[in-house]
Amino acid sequence: MARTDTIELPTASPYDRLGGAPALRRLVDAFYDAMDQDPAAAGIRAMHDPDLGPIRDKLFDWLSGWAGGPPVYNDRPDRTCIMSAHRPYAIGPAERDQWMACMRTALAGLELEDDVRVMFDAAFSRLSDGLRNR
Repeated sequence: MARTDTIELPTASPYDRLGGAPALRRLVDAFYDAMDQDPAAAGIRAMHDPDLGPIRDKLFDWLSGWAGGPPVYNDRPDRTCIMSAHRPYAIGPAERDQWMACMRTALAGLELEDDVRVMFDAAFSRLSDGLRNR
């Protein structure tokens, strides 16, 4: 006879496993700090305005919904499709690898369980590879 007295609780979202908004903010800030400071990321840094403040907020908002947190990006008047937003830039393997190096530096700075780090690394790898247009 099957048990009917068990309840399966929902699995925490990647956003929650990361640590919610505070951890996501640290991730985004560390990502852009790495991009701004690492000479090896000069190619992707050149694709951004000198002031990284607005893009930090935009990426935070987008990643929030992407990772299963509040979908705050949807409320932005300047929201665009992620593919359309990146279309003007030549993004090939070198740019993808620069982006991933910055994101891996940012992930390494967070105190995460290994499985969470692996999950985000794999997801960011798919995302960055999907944005390639050359």
